[in-house]
Amino acid sequence: MNKLATLFVAALLAFPVGAAEPWGNADPKAGKVLHDKQCVACHVHLYGGDGSTMYTRDGRLLSTKLDILQRVATCNSQTKAAWFPEEEAEVAAYLNQQFYHFKE
Repeated sequence: MNKLATLFVAALLAFPVGAAEPWGNADPKAGKVLHDKQCVACHVHLYGGDGSTMYTRDGRLLSTKLDILQRVATCNSQTKAAWFPEEEAEVAAYLNQQFYHFKE
């Protein structure tokens, strides 16, 4: 199994079945700290400004909360941030609260 699939399965197993959110009760405030430390510089490099265009641009590919969590896991792997699944969940919760506002 490749690393991405392994990380994804680990992330899914880390949270209780039937949780209201795919990231359980993760703390978006803690996610903001992780995001600002690890994500912003890359997003600024790719999109300029403060990097938030990454989340607000036309044609973005994310359309559900689970999509956010999967994308965060992918970025974690690609950047070698070495976040635990709980930290990925915090970042996903922050991104949804701040930018995406997905209900389901």
